Amino acid sequence: MKPLSKSGMTREDVFSHLEAFRREDVKWQDGRVFGYVFDPGREVQAVAQEAYTMFLSENGLDFSVFQSLLKLEKALAAIGRRHLRGDNQVVGNFTSGGTESIILAVKAARDYYRAKRPDIQAPEMILPTTAHAAFHKAGAYLDVKVVSVPVNGETFRADPAAMAAAITPNTIMLAGSAPSYSHGVVDPIADLGRIAQENDLWLHSDACMGGFLLPYFRRLGVVVPAFDFQVPGVSSISMDLHKYAYTPKGASLVMYRHKDLRKHQLFACSHWIGYTIVNNAIQSSKSGGPMAAAWAVLNYIGDDGYLEIARRKLEATRKIAAGIEAMEGLRLLTRPDMCLVSFTVEQGSVFQLVDTMNARGWYIQPALSYDNSPAHIHLSINASNVGREDALLADLEKCVATARTLPPGDLVKLVQGGLDDMDLAHLSDKEMADMLTLAGISEDGMPERMADINGVLDALPAAAREQLLIAYVNDLFV
Repeated sequence: MKPLSKSGMTREDVFSHLEAFRREDVKWQDGRVFGYVFDPGREVQAVAQEAYTMFLSENGLDFSVFQSLLKLEKALAAIGRRHLRGDNQVVGNFTSGGTESIILAVKAARDYYRAKRPDIQAPEMILPTTAHAAFHKAGAYLDVKVVSVPVNGETFRADPAAMAAAITPNTIMLAGSAPSYSHGVVDPIADLGRIAQENDLWLHSDACMGGFLLPYFRRLGVVVPAFDFQVPGVSSISMDLHKYAYTPKGASLVMYRHKDLRKHQLFACSHWIGYTIVNNAIQSSKSGGPMAAAWAVLNYIGDDGYLEIARRKLEATRKIAAGIEAMEGLRLLTRPDMCLVSFTVEQGSVFQLVDTMNARGWYIQPALSYDNSPAHIHLSINASNVGREDALLADLEKCVATARTLPPGDLVKLVQGGLDDMDLAHLSDKEMADMLTLAGISEDGMPERMADINGVLDALPAAAREQLLIAYVNDLFV
C-alpha cells in the first residue's frame, strides 16, 4: 500500500482509487447476491444517502449539543416499541448493528445480576448452538461464560428442556433467536420465557434478522411463533434495521422491557480530567448519518410499503424453498419461518456447489458443519432477489450435477484423513502457516475457488478453525 500522498490528490484521482479498491468486490447491484447486502433499490438508496450526508458531521457523543440526534433516537426507539408490541414502559437505544445490540444486552444482564446477586462471581449464559456468534463475542469481551446447548436435530429450534437442564446457580441469562440466522426458524421464545420467569433469569430474544419483518409476515397470515414483548419473561430484544428494514448500515435497536433493566447498559465516567462522559451505547463519538438515514428510510417506505415488500419476499422464499426441496441431489434442512433458507447436498461437496454457483455470477453463502447441523448453503432472500427465483433454481440444478463430479483437494483429503502427527486442537504458528499455503492463501490474496479452504475448515475441530482464522486475519491486516 502506498503512503499518504504528499501534496494531496485531485478529486478525480481520489475517486479513481476508490473505484479500484472495490474492483474485486461482489457485484451486489444486480440482485444475484443472497447475503451481506440488503438492497432496497435506487430510489430508497437515494433518500438514505441524502439523509446520511445531511447528518454526516453531527456527533452522537453529546446529545445536549446535538439535540437532533436525541430526537431521532427517541423516534426510532418508539417505532421499535410499537413494532415489537411493547407497552409504554419499553425503552430502547440505537446501535451500530446487531453485534453491538447483543453485547449491550449481555452487559446489562451481567451488571443487573451483579447488583441483584453479588454472590454470582462467574456469570453464565445459556445459548442454543444456533445463537449468533455475537453472544460468544459478548461472553469473551465481558467475561460471561457461554454454556452452549444442542438444538432439535430435525427442526433446528432451541430445546427448552435441554436449556432448563443446563441452568446452574451461576446462570444469569438465556437467549433465543427470532429467527436463527443459519436455518431461519424461530425458537420457542414463549417456553424460554416461562423458564426464565421460574428461575428469575434474564431472557434475550435475538430478533436481529426477523424483528422488523416477522410482524408483516404475521399480518400476511403466516403463523409466527411469539417472540416479542407480548411474551412474559422477555427482558430485552435486539432488532436490526439495516437488514430487512433496508436502512443503511449500521443501524440496529436494542430494546428493554423497562428502564430499570436498560440503566445497566449505560456507562458514565467522572474519574478523569475532561469533558462529561455518559454513553447509552458502546461508541462515544459517532456520526448521526446512520440514525438519520434509518429514520428517513423507515418513513419513506412506510407501513404499506413494507407490507408489500414482505408479501413479495414471502412468495419468493416459498418458491425457492419448494424448488430446492423438489430438486434431486439437494435436501432442505428445515422449513424456514422467514426468508432465510438452508439446504445441503446429498452427494459431493457443498463447498464445490457454492463455488460453481458463484462462478456463474451468483453469491450464495457456505456454512460449516457444527454439532448436529451439517455443512450447508445459506440464502438470505431480500427485495432485490425477488423475480430471480427461476434463474437461481435453473442454475442451481445445473451446478448440482457439475459439483458432484468435482473431487476434494489434496489438503482437504489430508485433513479429513486425520493428520495423525498433528494436534488439530493446538496448531503451532508454523503448522497454521503451512496449512494456509497449501490451501492457496498467500499475501497476494485469496484463490478464485474457496471449496478447498472451506473443506479444510469444515474438517477441523472448532477450536482449530478459530486458531487458523485468527492467524490468517492477523497476517492479512499488515
